[in-house]
Amino acid sequence: MKRGGGNTVSYNRKAGFEYFLEEKFEAGLALTGAEVKSLRAGNVSIADAYARAEGNEIWIFGMHINPWNSGSAFKPDPIRKRKVLLKSHEIQRLIGKTSEKGYSIVPLRVYFKGRWAKIELALAKGKKLYDKRDSIRKKEAQREIDRAFRQKA
Repeated sequence: MKRGGGNTVSYNRKAGFEYFLEEKFEAGLALTGAEVKSLRAGNVSIADAYARAEGNEIWIFGMHINPWNSGSAFKPDPIRKRKVLLKSHEIQRLIGKTSEKGYSIVPLRVYFKGRWAKIELALAKGKKLYDKRDSIRKKEAQREIDRAFRQKA
């Protein structure tokens, strides 16, 4: 799947529905060699993943990378926490914003930019139930409009 900024390996579809995405960040990932090979094969899921600050670092939790079959005897835990590589001013901004009520850091997609594995993170604020209903209503209205245009043409 090709989207702007590289080869997308995994995409978090629920993020746009569950959260208001306010600001996006591109970050690197600290991975082992076998994890990178598995990532290139597309064996990753970020559906249940989230990021959190610990000290002056950002870590991603719940990102599942299946172990690489042909690797060595050392196979890291598929859902271990992984370090996110950001600039210090970006880390401080995220730490400051997530300390406010309602903000969290959500992974949007994992992709390769050149030979480097990257993750797109978003500073997000959770939606209430009525916001989600409004999103559904807007999507259905847009579908109806698209159907009407397709039938005319």
